[in-house]
Amino acid sequence: MGLINNIEVRPLESVKGGTVDFYTPQSSHETMLVQIPPATVEDLFVHRFQTDQLLVVRGSCVLVVLRNRQYDYIPLIDAQPTVLKVPAGILHGAINLSSETCVVVNAVLRHGTPHERDYQPIKPPFPYNLELAQAKLTEVNSSTNPQLLPVG
Repeated sequence: MGLINNIEVRPLESVKGGTVDFYTPQSSHETMLVQIPPATVEDLFVHRFQTDQLLVVRGSCVLVVLRNRQYDYIPLIDAQPTVLKVPAGILHGAINLSSETCVVVNAVLRHGTPHERDYQPIKPPFPYNLELAQAKLTEVNSSTNPQLLPVG
């Protein structure tokens, strides 16, 4: 998929073993399991000394990235294993517009001692466009699950 404003988005590679897919784990200093409740619109976060490597393992969400006073909306779904790499210094947040909890694995790369403000939410400077976030998620879901396409 490539880079979006220094954000790396790439499909997770797998090796087939019979009917099972084995996905390569991400190298990290620490692994976190993150649960994003249904109908959640998170504020922004910025980490000064860590890179997040995010993989949705259950459900779906949209990662919001603020760059140059514009939001990018990056959809992530469990049916399409994709690693999203968010370098230090980039404002980002998560949106879960579904009725189910989204579970994300974050393979954190540390670049120094965490700063106390790294996990303090920052109010978005202007509202998210939730309709655009939902449209991006619907587009990815439709390409992964053709049966979800509207009939007619």
